Amino acid sequence: MTSNPYPRPARIALVGDRSPHVPAHLNAPRMLAALLDTDGLDTDAYWVPTDSVDPDELAGFDGVWLLPGSPYRSEAGAVAAARTAREGGIPFLGTCGGFQHAMLEFARHVCGIRGAAHAEQQPDAAELLIVPLSCSLYRQEAGIRLEPGSAAAGLLGADRATARYNCAYTLSPAYLDTLRAHGMHFTGHDLDGAVRVAELPDHPFYLATLFQPELTPAHEGPHPFVHAFAHAAATRAGAALANRGS
Repeated sequence: MTSNPYPRPARIALVGDRSPHVPAHLNAPRMLAALLDTDGLDTDAYWVPTDSVDPDELAGFDGVWLLPGSPYRSEAGAVAAARTAREGGIPFLGTCGGFQHAMLEFARHVCGIRGAAHAEQQPDAAELLIVPLSCSLYRQEAGIRLEPGSAAAGLLGADRATARYNCAYTLSPAYLDTLRAHGMHFTGHDLDGAVRVAELPDHPFYLATLFQPELTPAHEGPHPFVHAFAHAAATRAGAALANRGS
């Protein structure tokens, strides 16, 4: 086991409606726990159901991981979790449904698209930001391209990768230019050019993926995105401890 380079465990909120039937819910805590052996990085992961999200309490965490599993019990709770992390500079990872609801949050609270909706919950809404995929990505693997110089490409060490999905919804292309104009960077696309990764470069750590890095097989070790997210959370934890001691 590698010695722990950080002064205390990073407190990470796993936001989602925990279920033994969702593979990501089983794998995400295991992936974080594996970092203790690979990096000496200790994390305390706490499940926060979407219908129990309290922004004030969530602000006390070192990292927020908005996990798959939509439709969530509370869309508002999922959106609030993404907003708390974005506005509070808390390291944020959003995967699959987490990506979708992070985009809803950004559209509503940064771009001013108050009616931005998810087709899974509001199929007849006038402003459908999140729409059904033309072909479901349920239990699929597919190639993606990463923008050179992006955080995603740097973490993967390549401009191409294989992504694992369990997904049926995506971001509507009709809103891409608006989200870009307000600062969202789309840095990963499938081989047909559809968005698969989003980043906020001015945030300490903000990465959202339509695919699920938590589906990486255990023998490959923690996915680089999860690895970087956990280290960003640990860095925040260390800084908070130092500030209290100064």
